[in-house]
Amino acid sequence: MQRKVKIAGVILLLLGIVIACRIGGEYLYDHINTEIETAGKTISDREKPVVVVDAGHGGGDPGKIGVNNAKEKDINLSIAVYLKKYLEKEEIQVIMTREDEERLADSQVGDLKARVRMINEHSPDLTVSIHQNSYHESSVHGAQVFYYTHSQESKKAAEIMQESIKTADKRGSRQAKANDTYYLLEKTKTPIIIMECGFLSNHEEAEKLVTEKYQKDVAKSISNGIAEYLESR
Repeated sequence: MQRKVKIAGVILLLLGIVIACRIGGEYLYDHINTEIETAGKTISDREKPVVVVDAGHGGGDPGKIGVNNAKEKDINLSIAVYLKKYLEKEEIQVIMTREDEERLADSQVGDLKARVRMINEHSPDLTVSIHQNSYHESSVHGAQVFYYTHSQESKKAAEIMQESIKTADKRGSRQAKANDTYYLLEKTKTPIIIMECGFLSNHEEAEKLVTEKYQKDVAKSISNGIAEYLESR
């Protein structure tokens, strides 16, 4: 009788071990799968390029006023919105400093500081600040890219962009230009360029810059330049 009890006990013990191993194995399998999926997602998210698109001015700060009375802030935002769409089609994560009429702070200084803070918090692969130019001589024209004098990566991005924008600005002959006084360029910790898309003081460019077609052409050229820069790193 005692022998039978012992055998039954051994059988129950072995059965318990088998069940425990099976449950533990399934848990371990699920846990490992979860870890792999989570790790894969983390790696995928980290490898996705991040670009900040900064539409200059806004709110009570119209920026330059064109010979056709166009406001720079409105053109900047339109081009920025088109640019965002083009970049997202290329699987590039886009962060906009503004997506509506308003700027980031009441004062100009406060607005610039808020933009710099936002850019530095996200540490993007590149920031492109969209602007329009103006000059006292109406004959002056052409898109031009500015970069921080002491940033080789920004210089590289600017030179690529200056070539890329020529697909939209057919008459363009300008070169990328260094600058060490623009607040945005100086205070941003990651590569950044300022894209002056054209001169609102030039009648021909001012008229083109308010059209949907040219805004899309400019945005597409900038998008192509960004993609080329990201691939070159």
